[in-house]
Amino acid sequence: MGGRTLPSRARIRFGVFPMQIRKHFRFEAAHVLPYHSGKCARMHGHSYRLEVAVRGPLQSHGPARGMIEDFDTIKRLVHEHVVDALDHQTLNDLIENPTAEHIAMWIWKRLDPSLPGLDELVLWETANSCAVLRRSDFVAP
Repeated sequence: MGGRTLPSRARIRFGVFPMQIRKHFRFEAAHVLPYHSGKCARMHGHSYRLEVAVRGPLQSHGPARGMIEDFDTIKRLVHEHVVDALDHQTLNDLIENPTAEHIAMWIWKRLDPSLPGLDELVLWETANSCAVLRRSDFVAP
């Protein structure tokens, strides 16, 4: 068999290798896409779904021992910095051209300083349309 092998039990036990965890959020917001030539140039709303992924090693001590980050901490930070600011708002009041891509970048800028393990955001604008932003996207080619 080819491919990667799993780390040894010792590495798993001590959390030496990084893992990723995800937490999902929802918010409702309206926007206008000022440069769009179609129906999105008119005011409309979405039920956004946001996935926040955090990557890191398992913590070896403290109250989050055995975790990358406590899910409650992620929940508190995302609500404080993102959901509370965007829910039931007109996004154009906060973001000049609130496309899914620009909203994802806005969210990243708000979360990154307080959530250093932030690895990926997935912002679902509809059930089958999303924008994805990864930490690896910031690395020059």
